[in-house]
Amino acid sequence: MKCFELQGPDGFDALELVERPVPRVGAGQVLVRLKAATLNYRDLLTVKGGYGSRQKFPLVPVSDGAGIVEQVGSGVTQFAAGDRVIGSFFESWLGGQPSEAKMQAALGGAVDGVLAEYRVFPAHALVKTPPHLSDVEAAALPCAGLTAWSAVVKLGGIRPGQTVLTQGTGGVSLFALQFAKMCGARVIATSSTDAKIERLTTLGADGTINYRTTPDWGKKARELTGHGVDLVVEVGGVGTLNESIRATRIGGTIAFIGVLAGPPPASSRLPLMVMQQQRLQGVTVGSIEDLKAMCEAIAVNGMKPVIDRTFAFAETKDAFAHMASGAHFGKVAIAIG
Repeated sequence: MKCFELQGPDGFDALELVERPVPRVGAGQVLVRLKAATLNYRDLLTVKGGYGSRQKFPLVPVSDGAGIVEQVGSGVTQFAAGDRVIGSFFESWLGGQPSEAKMQAALGGAVDGVLAEYRVFPAHALVKTPPHLSDVEAAALPCAGLTAWSAVVKLGGIRPGQTVLTQGTGGVSLFALQFAKMCGARVIATSSTDAKIERLTTLGADGTINYRTTPDWGKKARELTGHGVDLVVEVGGVGTLNESIRATRIGGTIAFIGVLAGPPPASSRLPLMVMQQQRLQGVTVGSIEDLKAMCEAIAVNGMKPVIDRTFAFAETKDAFAHMASGAHFGKVAIAIG
């Protein structure tokens, strides 16, 4: 089979297309012929060696993939050849509260990922693809989709009539917008260009803010709501946290996910967070149980992930470069088979 290996922490140039034997399926395992993968910001960090001491080389990168069951091992009864499936980001986190053991084996970081024509998965780590989704769309769900689901639904507990603020037009942010609307919430979305803002409105955003022309967008969000938003889906990290604190109502929540916006500003609004009794909730994907719940909700609501562009398998380096450019709106995908 063909697969991409990351030979070292040297960026896109360290990605090499190689041949490996098709892995053999064992008891309790499933061999999946992968059809598509999608990229996350974490994958960009991984190719630069940013995954720390747990990252081993050579590594098959990328966590999010979908495909078709090729073969099942002994004892596997919930899947059969031909089933369409997606793999979980954390193969050992079946359900319940997170722990070090459950979060140890993350695809495309600590263990080989999905940038290959075939991969063996533990049967318990697979979920059936919502029937209305293509393989490319399904490949957007394991990390970006589930992270947004955890931020908005499971941990955020968003209810009808509440307000959610999303940042930018990456995969997690667009999923968060869609899940918030699914919950009956109002959404304020930020972006850097008027063209992207127009697309956010089409996707369902009730209010929008251009953060380049309105750098104090937290203040603007408070003005739009009168008291602040109930939940901020914070993908920028410490670089945008000040404005997120400003945007959030007394007693509201900031779902802290990403590190996109660079270093923190010179002064911090953390004292304001204390005075307003806000909650800073870290979010790291979710469990296999959560993935199943999200897929059921997506199927019932007929929701479709936003795909920016799909690259051929041989164009994988171009896909990473496009993701790094920040020009995308939604998920950057790779068609594997």
